[in-house]
Formats: sequence, C-alpha cells, structure tokens
Amino acid sequence: MSRADALPLVADFMSRDLVTLTPQMEINRAMTILLERKISGAPVLDSDSFLVGVLTKRDCLKAALDASYYRDWGGRVDAYMSHPVMTIEASMDIIRATNLFIEKPYRRFPVMEGGKLVGQLSRTDALRALAGQWG
Repeated sequence: MSRADALPLVADFMSRDLVTLTPQMEINRAMTILLERKISGAPVLDSDSFLVGVLTKRDCLKAALDASYYRDWGGRVDAYMSHPVMTIEASMDIIRATNLFIEKPYRRFPVMEGGKLVGQLSRTDALRALAGQWG
C-alpha cells in the first residue's frame, strides 16, 4: 500500500503551535494562561523539554477549591498537574487515535516523535479528520 493509499496519520491533523507550561510555574499564572488563551489544558515540560505532565482546567479546579475553601492559594504547577501522561505517536493512524478517544476519558493527547513533544491531538482534530473523509 502506498502512502497515498494509507490511512491519514496523527501528524496530518495535530496542532503544532502549543502553549506549554513548566513544573515550577506558579499555578495562578498557569490558570491565567489557560483562561486567556481559551484552552482547556497544556503540556508541562521540564527544563530539558521533556514532557512531565499535563495541566488541565480540571486540575486547576483543585487549586481554586484549595484557595476558596481551605484558604490555601498558590503553589506550583507540579503540585496540580496530571502525570504520568498518556501520549500517542505522530506516526499513529488517525483511526487508531480516534478509537483511543472513545476508549479513554482524555480530551487531548500529547503527540510524540522520537521521544520529543511535537504536537497535540484533540477530539476536535480527530472529528475534523474523520468528517473530512466524507466531505
């Protein structure tokens, strides 16, 4: 089967322009970034650019709850981020990736290539890819 006949790949539909956070970043700053950029989450990269977690709005709710109920506002991203992170490869076909969205509760998957973060695939990206097959 030639590349033209092959299934589309995650790399063909993933977002490459990512907002990233660091583990040491103040949680308040990270929440502001998510809200200002109108995104539901962002990968967390260490100083060597390795993926160490993902911070989502759901994770931020814990920090907000701590602030309002427990009067304990602040902290770092690494105290609230989700880890370990389930990732997918850029070379995975889009059908297999879409099945992962059905099987798993995640709204996005960090996309890796050669051990490095190269993008992110969201449910919307996968749906757009499949809808394009019939359009």
